Amino acid sequence: MSKRPTQAPRGRGARSSPDNRYVAWRREDVDDGWDSLEAPPVPLRTTLSVDASRTVITYNQSPDVGFDRSINPYRGCEHGCVYCFARPTHAYLGLSPGLDFESRLFYKPAAADLLRQELARPGYQCRPIAVGINTDAYQPVERKLGLTRRLLEVLRDFRHPCTLVTKSALVERDLDLLVELAEQSLVQVMVSITTLRTGLARHLEPRAAAPQRRLETVRTLAAAGIPTGVLVAPLIPVLTDAELESILAEAADAGAGAAGYVLLRLPHEVKDLFTEWLLEQVPAQANHVMNRVRDSCGGKDYDARHDVRMRGTGIYAELIAQRFRLACQRLGYGELPALDCTRFRPPATAGDQLVLI
Repeated sequence: MSKRPTQAPRGRGARSSPDNRYVAWRREDVDDGWDSLEAPPVPLRTTLSVDASRTVITYNQSPDVGFDRSINPYRGCEHGCVYCFARPTHAYLGLSPGLDFESRLFYKPAAADLLRQELARPGYQCRPIAVGINTDAYQPVERKLGLTRRLLEVLRDFRHPCTLVTKSALVERDLDLLVELAEQSLVQVMVSITTLRTGLARHLEPRAAAPQRRLETVRTLAAAGIPTGVLVAPLIPVLTDAELESILAEAADAGAGAAGYVLLRLPHEVKDLFTEWLLEQVPAQANHVMNRVRDSCGGKDYDARHDVRMRGTGIYAELIAQRFRLACQRLGYGELPALDCTRFRPPATAGDQLVLI
């Protein structure tokens, strides 16, 4: 594991690489007398390693996420969003949820083949699959590797419904597949927008698409007939909460038909990473932000209970919920068309017996 830097590498979200919660020891910076602590950080390059998982569909029983299965073709995410709730998952790999999460990526080259095998198993019960939930399925390396596109091709072949959440304009590359899926009520896309301020977005989520570019993506998808919504996520107290109505209005104007929001979540190492970012980027607001976070988490930095972790509790959280509800009513937001699970059919393969009709 790399030494904790004193300055963040350019173009990265996390400011450091803290040790993960599973290690039995901790490191700290020591001045060796050669002014090494003052040296500029070494450029941090993205590395790719193979994830040799033997399954690709992950199942969950969480009552507050709206799906019971998902696919993540990548581990780690180069978008580098400092607030990302998935950062702690890199600890399972013995890596840091900080800079390692956004620079040491793992990909599943056999993802499409594994999906085909799992969907073809006798007794498989079709339910919508959420693609790219833990990490963005359209992060920059997807442009070269194309794993997400191959997954969509399998889902199309099986006529299997799916949902996508992304911060990337790269989703437009797969417009042909998404249109095919949409024509059979097999896809929904949610575009995540945290802020409309380009300068803030550049520091919060340095390698994700710019806010206005995401709005263009909403417009492109909606114009193509793909059920598209906007997800204000995360909504950060003090820092971005004033933009809630503006984001919803801009997205509605672009053609979004549904909307959602998620209050900032700070599980495990994310709390310290985000606090570190606040103290560097917006020091005058840092205490105010964290006080509001605690107001919505029962006095804690994070409340992990399923019934409150997405929306929070207390007066502040209730005010946000009311503002969101009123804005959605005023702007005409509704629900995206339901996904159709009845179309699911494993495609015929060589040697299959023909069906008499």
